[in-house]
Amino acid sequence: MLDVCLLGCGGMLPLPKRFLTSLLVRHAGKSILIDCGESTQVALHLCGWSVKQIDHILITHFHGDHVVGLPGLFMTMGNNGRTEPVHIWGNPGLQRILDGLLVVCPQLPFSIICHDITECGYQFQAGALQVQAVPVEHRIPCVSYSLSLPRAGKFDAVRAKAQNIPLQYWAALQRGETVTDGEQSYYPEQVLGDPRRGLKITYATDCRPSRELVALAQNSDLFVAEGLYGDIQKQPSAAEKGHMVYAEAAKMAADAQVGQLWLTHYSPAMLDPEEHLPAAQELFPNTKCGSNLMTCTLKFQDV
Repeated sequence: MLDVCLLGCGGMLPLPKRFLTSLLVRHAGKSILIDCGESTQVALHLCGWSVKQIDHILITHFHGDHVVGLPGLFMTMGNNGRTEPVHIWGNPGLQRILDGLLVVCPQLPFSIICHDITECGYQFQAGALQVQAVPVEHRIPCVSYSLSLPRAGKFDAVRAKAQNIPLQYWAALQRGETVTDGEQSYYPEQVLGDPRRGLKITYATDCRPSRELVALAQNSDLFVAEGLYGDIQKQPSAAEKGHMVYAEAAKMAADAQVGQLWLTHYSPAMLDPEEHLPAAQELFPNTKCGSNLMTCTLKFQDV
């Protein structure tokens, strides 16, 4: 399963009751953070999930409301006993951005390893999750991410018994591990069925709709997408700034056949995000307005 917390739902600047947009995804006690604005650390404390367990940070782009919270977060992680390296991913130029931000915290008890996303469809592993990044249209280079947790096939005890595989090796094989006993080796494919449907989250902020983004979000259990404005009449203004309105995000959610859509990254000028939600729900019924610390747990389907 995956625990998901939308730490904030605002864009451009934090407000007293609206933190900047970022997402925290937790699996097996480890976390992945997407974006880190100046209010993200406050939201992390309110969320209650350990900052020490953040192994990977994914950055969509280098606007301030998505990166300037990094120095404070790193200092807090160090003060909480973090010594393992932290991996951070983003567009080329990430190291230069970090070098500037980390002037204020030059002595951290852990290393920060930068990874440049260099191609469309760039894929990498973040713990047990498979991550894919695609470029999206914004005023500066920006990427959207999908995070997938695969699920192995169902363990077949009948097949295991028929092949005389010792009982003590079943758990390891079920985890997908190969077991060697002397000259005899046992392989997961001997006892596992076809891979089952896993879990998938797609995160897209500061961007325009695109076919590539719909393909990235295809069949996601959760699609977290920006809606700078709810009013469709403000679509030209949103497009000029490289953003989306609710209806555009909802249309993509329907096209991608996702499970649910959380809207986020609201303009500070939009005082009531719920006002225009019904229009989005006409296009994609399972649409929700994101809010600070909005949380859910995604679980594997039984099939």
